[in-house]
Formats: sequence, structure tokens, C-alpha cells
Amino acid sequence: MVTRPPAGTIPDAPGSYQFKDAHGRVIYVGKASSLRQRLSNYFQAPHQLHPRTRQMVETAESVEWTTVRNEVEALMLEYSLIKQHRPRFNVRLRDDKSYPFLAVTVDDQWPRALVMRGRKRKGTRYFGPYAHAYAIRDTLDLLLRSFPIRTCSPAKFNQHERLGRPCLLFHIEKCAGPCVGEIEEMPYRQLVRELCEFLAGDTDDIIDRLEAEMRAAAGQLEFEKAARLRDRLLAVQKAVAKQQMVADKDEDVDVVGLADDELEASVQVFYVRRGRVVGRKGFVLDKVEDLSPGGLIDRILEAMYGDEPPTGVPKQVLVPTEPDDLATYEEWLSHLRGSRVQIRAPQRGDKRALLETVTRNAGEEFTRHRMRRASDHNSRSRALTELQDLLELPEAPLRIECYDMAHLQGTDYVGSMVVLEDGLPARREYRKFKVHVPGNDDYAAMEEVLTRRLTAYLDERDRPIGEQVDGGRARPSRFAYPPQLLVVDGGKGQLGVAQRVLESLGLADEIPVAGLAKRFEEVYVPGRPDPVEIPRGSDALFMLQRVRDEAHRFANTFHGERRSKRMVASSLDGIPGLGEARKKQLVKAMGGVNAVKRASLEDLQALSFLPDAVAASVHAKFHP
Repeated sequence: MVTRPPAGTIPDAPGSYQFKDAHGRVIYVGKASSLRQRLSNYFQAPHQLHPRTRQMVETAESVEWTTVRNEVEALMLEYSLIKQHRPRFNVRLRDDKSYPFLAVTVDDQWPRALVMRGRKRKGTRYFGPYAHAYAIRDTLDLLLRSFPIRTCSPAKFNQHERLGRPCLLFHIEKCAGPCVGEIEEMPYRQLVRELCEFLAGDTDDIIDRLEAEMRAAAGQLEFEKAARLRDRLLAVQKAVAKQQMVADKDEDVDVVGLADDELEASVQVFYVRRGRVVGRKGFVLDKVEDLSPGGLIDRILEAMYGDEPPTGVPKQVLVPTEPDDLATYEEWLSHLRGSRVQIRAPQRGDKRALLETVTRNAGEEFTRHRMRRASDHNSRSRALTELQDLLELPEAPLRIECYDMAHLQGTDYVGSMVVLEDGLPARREYRKFKVHVPGNDDYAAMEEVLTRRLTAYLDERDRPIGEQVDGGRARPSRFAYPPQLLVVDGGKGQLGVAQRVLESLGLADEIPVAGLAKRFEEVYVPGRPDPVEIPRGSDALFMLQRVRDEAHRFANTFHGERRSKRMVASSLDGIPGLGEARKKQLVKAMGGVNAVKRASLEDLQALSFLPDAVAASVHAKFHP
């Protein structure tokens, strides 16, 4: 249990503090306008602390802090530390669903529109998020008649540019044909700009302009042009009808609805731009720390705006309860936006009605989430209890790791590590291994992977508290937690390898191990010649099968990626002057490896980045 620091050593200044366990892992991160006052709250009589806070203090072995100049800097430091260490006693985002966005690559010479998920890229504008990818495609399909920008991949664009013939989308008037010079760059940029304005909610000016152009064309007796403009106008109006009008036309606001209980909170966010709902998002928070209603809003705002939000920061954020430190969060969001941002908890009027609508959505989603969790929570609990009893484990295996190998006749050898936490896949904890063993030897490959993983765990476990690496940054914790059950895909042979590795590292008494054989789904454990009898159809056997199949899938996927990469690049290997960077640039410019093989010497020499001598070497490789 952490002891109180000596009197007078805690500064009376704003900053962030971190509680660490016996192995130096950060288990809780907080912020305070006065570190001295805040930390003193943790060192009172244990019976006076909230149960979650008491458990955190009893788990911690030390506390450290970092002072900053003001409360906004303390907030930003706290968020960055939580993101880096993912402390177990901080509120956690449990729903890691990746929401789709409609993206426009505005930094390209000829920008394209596409559906994107995951990490946001510079030079790309994002609109949404949307609940489903098909909703984006439906909207985009309507808008392409009015704003016909390209949606094709770079390779397809380059292919049609070389052929001099446009694709089908040009002929059905859903692309302006930039690949064949049917539109100049500035008019194309205007189309892109209008599409972005429309998606951002600025629809009235575009509708008015289309109506005026349609009437002007009809007045000049250009009826075919007027008919095309009419079709564009109808498509725009249909797309506008899909966006629900909820506020005044000049209002930009994010609305946060919340439904929670003692353990979890369901959050729904509606993004309103120009009075229309242009996107929505939902997530679930694990309330593993003791928070007031305002403190919970603090965490939600950090989750929403901690990374640069693709929709930007609006002028106003509506929340069910004001944050505990309202002024700090308004100052922080104003800094992100570049102008004043107001955080409000409306009590009456249209804003209150809008907040109640979003809150009702959060409540409905929370009900569905609890029903889903209740339907499988009991089976997961039974599975973990059965595994503990059948395998004679000291505790229920809340963290299970499973390992598998993949190769093709000894080439592109890889290993995989997948993790179940509380019976659910923890995909952030998955790891891939490139294996370096000669020939086809699964036992040696398994030994290498387990040795690397467990040695990394020992290194991190035994590292002194506060140790840093070059640059003053803490070393990332990738293997900090040991498994409570280590499963290898295989029978007695692979089990013997795992047992040998554990014994050599002194972990045999700490980490239980089991082997799952594919043939009869038999489970082997050390010290027993016969397999453990696990009933067919039991939750325990189903969980082991699921983690084994996931490890197999993950290993095969990684193996396929490595093999495909090697096969694609192999025909260009060994050409003098053609390194990796230039090779990628050449394949991208030509539209594929096959196009490079077919290219003439003149085509290759026309590429500005490719020296004539290298172009001649490439041509000679495929045209001896």
C-alpha cells in the first residue's frame, strides 16, 4: 500500500499525479489545481474512502507528480498520460467500435471521396461519423450526380489515365473524368469545395445556386442543360432530407446524452452543423474510478476532444451536467477551436428538448448494451470458473494468452499472440512475431516466440520505477501483464516446449500453461499423461476453441500479408539503383508491378524520379 509522502514535499501547484504499483506500472492518473490538496484526500482513513479508491490506494506502492503552469496544461498532461499508460483504475472506453467517416482527400491533385475508418490522416477532411458504412454510400451515391468527383483508387485512376479512356462512372455522370482531361483542375477543385460545404451543413446556398442555374438554362431554351441541373437539384434535395433538422440554421453544436449505472455509462453524441445532424457516435465507459456526475462529464469531454476531432470543435457543447471544472474545460476547448466555446447544461427551451432526445437515445442504447452483456456475461463467467476448476488453476484466468505459428514450407515464418480479458478479445493486446528459425520446425518457432514474449515481461517487471530511455520518455509497456493461463495450439509436444521455456525463465510456478490439440479438442496440462476431460459443449471448451481459432486466424492473416508483400516485390528485387523507396514510387506511378513489366523504355525514362540508367536496368530486366 502506498505511504503518504513526507509533509511539505507535495507542491501546492497545478499538475498531474500518477499512482504506480510494485512493478512500476502506472495504475491511476489524475489532475489537480492543487496537488497538495488533492493528494491529501487519498491518505485518510481507509474506511472513509470509496471502495474503488481504497482498492487503488491499496494496490499502489508509490505516487509521483508533475507540476505545470496552469490547469489547462494539467488537463492536457493527464490526457496524454492516460492515453500512453492506459491505467487500470481510470475510466476506460470499453466500446472500441471504429465508426466510418466520409473522407475527402483534399491534399491530392485530384481529390477523391471514400469511406474511411481508424486513424485520421493529415490533408483529409472527414464528415460524420455515421452509424453504418451503407449510410455513407447511400449519401455519396446521391451527391455524385451533383458533385461528380472521383471515387476510384490511385491505381485505377492511373490505369485509365494511361489508357486515355474513362471508366463507367464518367459515362453515367457520376465522375467528371479528371483522369482523361474532361475537366480542368480549378473547376474540379470548385466541385470538391462545394461537396465539402454541403457535407458540413451549408446546403441553402448550393440549392439556391442550382435553382438559379436551372431557371437561367430554361430561359435560354437550353432544355437538356436545364434537365441535368434539375436532376442534380433533386439529388441534393433528397440528400438534405436525410439530414434531420434539429436547431437553427446558423447553429453548430455537439450534444452529449448520458445514461449510466454504478458500473458503466452509455454516451451518445449528436454532431449538429448548420442546424442539421451531420453525424452521431456512441460509446460505453467503464466506471472503474469514483467520479461525481461532473467528473464523469470531464472524462467524456476528454474522450471526445483529446485527439483532434474530425468534425472540429463547435461553438457550443450541450451536456446533461456541467463539468466539475467548467472554466478549465471551456478554456481548453476554446484553445482547440481558436475562439470561445461554451459548455452548457440547458434547463429549458429547444436546447433542453434536443438534449433530452439525445439522452433518450443513450438510454435505449444502454438498455441494448446491458441485454447483450447479460446474455453472454453468465456464460463467460461460467467458462472462467470451469477452467479454474478443471485445470486446477489458483484463480480464474481473467487474462488468457494463446499462441500459434504459420508458415509455408518453412518460409515467411510468423507467430501470433492473442489475448482474452474477462473472456472477451483484447485486440489492443494482440502481438505479431517474425520468427527466425531454419526450415520447418514448429517447436523451435514456439520456443522463440514464448521466450521473446516472457523475457520482455521479465524485463518490464524488474525495471526500476521511473526508469527512462533516451529523450526522457518512458519506455512503452507492451508486455507488462503476465497471463493467468497460457495456451499453446498443439498437443503434448508444444506443451513441453512451453513448459521448458517457463522453467528456464523461472516462471513455471507463476504462469499456468495448457495445450489444446486440434484432433479431438483434447486439453493437456503439465504433470498429467492423459488429457483433461472437459465436457463437450461446455462454455469452458468453447472459450478455449475460440481463443485457439482466433490465434490461428491472426497468424494466418499476418503470414498472408508477409507472403503477398514478398511475392509482389520479388520481381523488382535486385535491380541496380532501385531501392525500396524508389520501387514503391515506381509501382504507384505505373499502376502496378505488371504495368512496370510491360512499360517501354521511353515510358520509364519519362518518369522524373527515375534516372535513365535505372530505367534502362528496369527495362532490361523484363525485356532481355
